[in-house]
Amino acid sequence: MGVEKKSLKERLHDSFMSFLLWREKHVTEKTFVVILSLIVGTLGGFAALILKTLIHFISSLLTSHLAINEGNYLYFIYPVVGILITVLFVRYVVRDNISHGVTKVLYAISQNKSRLKRHNMYSSMLASSITIGFGGSVGAEGPIVYTGAAIGSNLGSWMRMPPRVLMILVGCGAAAGIAGIFKAPIAGMLFTLEVLMIDLTTVSVMPLLISSITGATIAYVFTGYDVEFFFIQSEPFVTGAIPFVILLGVFTGLVSLYFTRVMNMMENYFGSIKSRFAKLCVGGAILSSLIFIFPPLYGEGYGAIISLLGGDVGSILDSSLFYADRDNVWFILVFIGLIILTKVFATSATNGAGGVGGTFAPSLYVGCMAGFFFASLTNHLFGLDLSVKNFALMGMSGVMSGVMHAPLMAIFLTAELTGGYELFLPLLIVSTLSYGTIKMFEPYSIYAMRLAQRGELLTHHKDKAVLTLLKIDNVIETDFMTVNPDMSLKEMVEVISKSNRNLFPVVDSDNGRLLGVVLLDEIRNIMFRPDLYRRMYVRTFMSTPPASIEVGSSMETVMKTFDDTGAWNLPVVENGRYVGFVSKSKIFNSYRRVLRHYSED
Repeated sequence: MGVEKKSLKERLHDSFMSFLLWREKHVTEKTFVVILSLIVGTLGGFAALILKTLIHFISSLLTSHLAINEGNYLYFIYPVVGILITVLFVRYVVRDNISHGVTKVLYAISQNKSRLKRHNMYSSMLASSITIGFGGSVGAEGPIVYTGAAIGSNLGSWMRMPPRVLMILVGCGAAAGIAGIFKAPIAGMLFTLEVLMIDLTTVSVMPLLISSITGATIAYVFTGYDVEFFFIQSEPFVTGAIPFVILLGVFTGLVSLYFTRVMNMMENYFGSIKSRFAKLCVGGAILSSLIFIFPPLYGEGYGAIISLLGGDVGSILDSSLFYADRDNVWFILVFIGLIILTKVFATSATNGAGGVGGTFAPSLYVGCMAGFFFASLTNHLFGLDLSVKNFALMGMSGVMSGVMHAPLMAIFLTAELTGGYELFLPLLIVSTLSYGTIKMFEPYSIYAMRLAQRGELLTHHKDKAVLTLLKIDNVIETDFMTVNPDMSLKEMVEVISKSNRNLFPVVDSDNGRLLGVVLLDEIRNIMFRPDLYRRMYVRTFMSTPPASIEVGSSMETVMKTFDDTGAWNLPVVENGRYVGFVSKSKIFNSYRRVLRHYSED
């Protein structure tokens, strides 16, 4: 009888498993992570390159023929068509929710052992290129972070890496995406530290650096060595401008607060609309109307940023109804002020209608406009000569720092994007003050606040991070013998003789509701008195627990309840029905295990 031949798929699987076994024996984990980070950086860099190319191709195809000296009614059509195509793609091809990319990555790190689905390696990239190319007023950076993180997660999963290594590879993918799309390797690494809140350890520093540098190198090789936004500092920064730089920092912090609050308000509004068609109509109407009135809101808006940094201010009115007012300084100032106020509505309408994109580019955009607006208005009101170009650059750093709660990343990204390293001191001042201003009102970034509210956010605070990784379902103990309130003391003693616990939940036999508990120490003085066996019942000596824990509570809430009550064991209920008990000692044992695993270098 002949030996059955294996299929090609089976032979490939066997070869792959043999490779993994060989790797475990001959290549240390630290070395292998470095190799994987290089692969992730390369793939993330190419993903960023493909995304930028697709967006530019679609946008150029649709808008290159539009007149610049009049309003264009196609702006009413393009954004809605783009969002419609995106909605159909997401619903019938992807069949998954791929919005809020950075928040999804944060959730995967905190709650899903850093595992992302395979389709995330391409779905966000394709959907966002359609949305933005057709005029959606969002950024490509959120989707590329999602894409890069998914590449790192899936590559690590295929190589059978543990969750703590997957977390590093997710960060590597995100860093490569940011570095590749902006040609900013330092900013890519800082993004993972400040926004994704991955700790900088001896294990993570080298992979993150390698991925960021590799992603940026891919961008430089294929698109040249020019910075993303061409900027020449024709006007040197003078120390006499520092008071106004300080004011700009506070101003951009308040603009960041406005951006964050309106974004959340609009998201709640669109969340209240149940019909997908209604969302598309409402969001499409808001977006297309705003783009028709303010054409710089079309797409990422990088053209408007380049115009302001290059000194070509009048071009911001191109393709609008107000082209004839290009030389009217006050009109341009009002126009830019309205753009600052409406950009967040255009961005939230794009996502609310079903488009796919991030808030990274919009915060850069609003920051540039805010800095220019602040300097121009100050100059005209007080007869000063502040450099509007320099202040536009500082504004980019300020708003990004405030919206993302990432001052270091904002400083280095702005400098790397524009080559404006000569303005490092004012960039530091504006970013720090903006971050400090918004921090007084919003403790978390626009990406993290939803997870933080649900207690699902992993942070640099080690205790809180470990508690976030712990799940109450994993520490519930169910080996407690239950009793009912109608049991006699004799029956209670019989239950005690069969149990190895000193605590007994009292449960209603009809509906399973927890009524109380019996503590062995509290009945020790009567349990050996036979004369009371048929005269006393459980309901007469049971006690009320100091508190109960609801199924699904965060571990931080559970520990706070233990601290408030001083108890060592607390019952766990689900809508009042008894589930089990959770003990402080079991949590401490799990805490030590997770902390050891989480901190392992």
